[in-house]
Amino acid sequence: MNAPECINTENAMRRVFTPLLLAGLTSLSATAAQAALPETATLYKNPQCMCCDGYARHLEEHGVDVTVVSDRDMNEVKTQAGVPYGKGSCHTIKAGDYWIEGHVPMAALEAFFEEAPATAGIGLAGMPSGTPGMPGAKTEPYNVYTFSEHEATPYMTL
Repeated sequence: MNAPECINTENAMRRVFTPLLLAGLTSLSATAAQAALPETATLYKNPQCMCCDGYARHLEEHGVDVTVVSDRDMNEVKTQAGVPYGKGSCHTIKAGDYWIEGHVPMAALEAFFEEAPATAGIGLAGMPSGTPGMPGAKTEPYNVYTFSEHEATPYMTL
């Protein structure tokens, strides 16, 4: 009679601890991805651009302390960053050792900072609808690229 009670107790413990273990691993995984993001960033933008402020808020919601600078020559910033011609956006961000060009979705940023590739930065050309900071719904795939020395390389499509 004791054997069935042990089996029931063991099964009950599995039912309780397995979900707890999975929840803990999921939480740890999310924390690890967020931990890869830099703690601070500087966002360079045109003073009249409001979507850039929306992107700064998006980064802040993910734990990045953002300083917004709106009095720098954006062509100078983009040249310094190495943003490829024709791949620019409305803002450029210095985050850790990398540059972020435009409204790059968080999924791409997390993967990029987790991998820490040997490149100058990551970007998304233009101001696509539905990206962080931009109004509207997603209307087409987001083609995210990495860049170094003004040359782009496809990174991921979201």
